[in-house]
Amino acid sequence: MASPPKLDVRIWRGADAGGFVAYEAPLAENQTVLDVVTWIQRHLEPALAYRFACRVGVCGSCAMTVNGRARWTCRSHVKDVAADGRLVIEPLRNLPRIKDLVCDLAPFFDKWRRAGGRFEGAGTRREPMPAADPATDARRAADAGIECINCAVCYSACDVVGWRPDYLGPAAFNRAWTLVNDERHVKAREVLDAVTAGGGCALCHTHGNCTEHCPVGISPTAAIAGLKRRSLRRWRRGGRT
Repeated sequence: MASPPKLDVRIWRGADAGGFVAYEAPLAENQTVLDVVTWIQRHLEPALAYRFACRVGVCGSCAMTVNGRARWTCRSHVKDVAADGRLVIEPLRNLPRIKDLVCDLAPFFDKWRRAGGRFEGAGTRREPMPAADPATDARRAADAGIECINCAVCYSACDVVGWRPDYLGPAAFNRAWTLVNDERHVKAREVLDAVTAGGGCALCHTHGNCTEHCPVGISPTAAIAGLKRRSLRRWRRGGRT
C-alpha cells in the first residue's frame, strides 16, 4: 500500500538569530499554507508561534513569507505555491522578528501614523459626517485605496524599505493618498508635509512590488505617483496645497 503524500516543510524558528527547522506534514486536498502551519503546531511543535484570526482572507494577520513571497497564508493553497511539495515559511521581511513566524509590526504602524494616517474632520461627534460626492475624481482616487487593512505584505515586499529604514513604506503612502483626496480631512497640508519629508515618497523607485503583492488588488504605486504629482504642484504654487 502506497504511503500518503507528504509535504517537506521548513519553518523559521527563533528570532533574528534563529534558523530553519524541517518538518514533515501530510498533504491534503484544498489545503492552505495556514492549514499546514496549524497542523505542525498542533501535532509536532506546540511552541510554534504564529498569528492568525479570521482564516478567510479578511484580517490579514496570517501574512508570512512563503517560498520567498509575502502572502496571506489563509488564502494561499499549497497546490498553487508548492508544486514540488516543498514549503519554506518565515516571517514577513523588513520587520523585527519576535519569535518564529511572528514579527513586530510597531515600525510599520509608527510610519503609518507619521504619514498622518488618522482622519480628522472639522465637525464634532455630535454633528453628522458631511457627505462626500462619490462621482468626483478625488473621491474615486480615495476609494481606490480605502480597502487597505494594513496586513504589511506590501511593506515586506518593498525593496526601498529594506534599503532605507526611514522610508515610510507603501501602506503609509496609500493611506496618505486617500486622506489628501478626502475633502473632509482638515490636515491635507500636514499629510503632504509628512510624505515629502525625510523617508518620503520621493525615495520610491517605482518597482511596483507593493502593487504586485497586494492581496486585495490595491496599487500603492499609483498612490505614491499621485503624491509626487500633488507635491510638485504644491511646490509650483509656492507651497499652497
